[in-house]
Amino acid sequence: MELLQSIYPWIKAGHVIFVIFWMAGLFMMPRFYVYHQEADPGSPEEARWVDREAKLRKIILTPSLVMVWVFGILAATAMGWWGQGWLHAKLLFVLGLSGYHGWLVGYGKKLARGQRPYSGKALRLLNEVPGLAAVVIVILVVVKPF
Repeated sequence: MELLQSIYPWIKAGHVIFVIFWMAGLFMMPRFYVYHQEADPGSPEEARWVDREAKLRKIILTPSLVMVWVFGILAATAMGWWGQGWLHAKLLFVLGLSGYHGWLVGYGKKLARGQRPYSGKALRLLNEVPGLAAVVIVILVVVKPF
């Protein structure tokens, strides 16, 4: 525990860095899906979008999600926050974002198979989910209202 506390600034830095990467991916992916859906089915452009989406998912999005959780758990443990109400609320929103991440991955796989269940407008609206969650999470972490 003493070791975790002594390296807490590094843990916190890692957490913030990977949150930024993860959020960037969560903002980009729905926009990629909009462009993908606007491409003609079976076209070379559609194939390029499938490739771009897979790279974003494998290189940035999923590794960042894992690191956010690792650094977040280390930070909460180092600082003894597990009993704090604000952390419980934050975790609820982070779980929601993690579920959203999973939904994005699943939707990308549907698109790769040629399925297009949502409109571009719906995807543009879904693009707001991570921003709204980020507002709540930042307030919980900075203000610690309970």
